[in-house]
This record gives sequence, C-alpha cells and structure tokens, in this order.
Amino acid sequence: MFGKTPRQLWVDWIKPDQDNLVDLASRGLLVQQGGRNILILAGAGALLAPLRRTCNCQKHTSGLLENLAQHGLTEDDISAVVLTHVHAQLSPELCAAVKDGNTPRLLFPSAQYITGARHWSRACHNHPHDRSLFVRQIVHRLESSGRLVLVDGTRCDELGDGWQFHFSDGYTPGQLIPEITMPGGPVVFAGDLIPGTHWLRLDVTTANDRNPEGLVGEKERLLDHLVACGGRLVFSSDPEIAMIKVMRDRQSRYLPFDSHRALSRFDC
Repeated sequence: MFGKTPRQLWVDWIKPDQDNLVDLASRGLLVQQGGRNILILAGAGALLAPLRRTCNCQKHTSGLLENLAQHGLTEDDISAVVLTHVHAQLSPELCAAVKDGNTPRLLFPSAQYITGARHWSRACHNHPHDRSLFVRQIVHRLESSGRLVLVDGTRCDELGDGWQFHFSDGYTPGQLIPEITMPGGPVVFAGDLIPGTHWLRLDVTTANDRNPEGLVGEKERLLDHLVACGGRLVFSSDPEIAMIKVMRDRQSRYLPFDSHRALSRFDC
C-alpha cells in the first residue's frame, strides 16, 4: 500500500499486524439526484452478490447491501453504478467460488454500469502487470449485461449536468475520477489515485501503481484543483476519515482539514 515508502515511516500512520497487514476501508459513495440513486465504487469486487453463510459460526460483516438498507434502499433502487476501474480484489471465499465455476451474479440488475473507455480496453486486453487484478468472469458479465456505458470525455449523458470526470493513468490506465457539483462545493471521489489521507503526500505511492511518477503529477493537479475551488475529497480506503477539504501550506504540502469520519446527506 505504501510502495517504496520506508516501513519505519508508514508504521506510524497505520499499525500493521504480525503479518504486516493493515486495516483499510472499502467505501463507496451514494449520490441521490433527481429521484435517482447513483453509486460510486472503487473497483468491481463489490458487484458480486455475497455468498450465503453455510453456518452460524461464520463471522458476519456488514456489506454493501446492508449499508444501502440503512438508507432504505435495495439493489433494485440503484439506477447507475460508476466504477472508477474494474479491478476486483476478492475475499478468499469468493475467489474459491469463482475458481470452482460458481461465480455469484452481479448486483444491481436495473443499473447502468459506467466506467472509462480506455480502462475498459485494459480490462479486455490485460497487461501482465495487473492481469491478476481483473476477474475475467466479472468483465464478461459486465460486457454481456447490455447496460455497460463507457466514458471517454469529461461528461456522461447518462448522468447529465452536475457531473464531470477526471482521468488518471498512474494507478491503471483510464481510471475514472468523478466530480459532483454540490451547493457547498464540488465533491471528488478519489478512487485509487488518493486512497486515504496519508497518500496526500506526493511522494507516497503504492506498489500496484503502473506509473508512480505520472501518478504524482496527477495527484498534484487534482489537489490544486480542489484547493482552488474549495472542493472536498472522498477516500475509498481510509479506515478513519471519509471526506476532507484540502489546503496547501507554505512548504507546498497538502494538508487535510474539515475532516468527516462518516458521510450523510447533510455533510454534502
């Protein structure tokens, strides 16, 4: 998660366990607009329906559907799912099911699936660098759904006004970074370009980034944009903080302020 950043440094940010693993969030963003429910996800792993528990002794964790239910929504209420990219890092149980030919269905049967055109080309024609991050069964099901929408510009007709897109190639080619216009300033879902507060540092990248040097420039341009417009940044993986505003100090470092640990419609 921290690329070439020395362990002595990042261990003070997020404490690892004995196996050097760290806790991360898996956070989506629900946008309710004009009677529509639009879900933004960093990756496609959450699109697979959860497996049924075979016994009560299995640990149950709250998933995407349970979180939507807290807002009075079912998967049929979602009209669009914006995928920043279609990488999928699955649980061991889901990996085993896919390997055995028992791939669960895709969630959100009424939704359009929206992702970047250039990234979709990468998903269909993998490179050895990130081939393991694409689940072939998910890619095929998205393609055959008849509801796949590919974005190759800053706008998307299916989402309409109030939405624009930034693109990032540093983590994966054509990663889609959505920006939503809001009365209190725009909200940007950073996906895996800036997964959490510690990655606000320009020199902090991850081992999965295909082009770390290019990613640094992309981060700087996006953060300068947010500083200039007073926008807010939503993190997909930060275990403690969901959304921040960004400032730049005299040493040109990007610093978070006005942090939110959780989001509600009132925050935005």
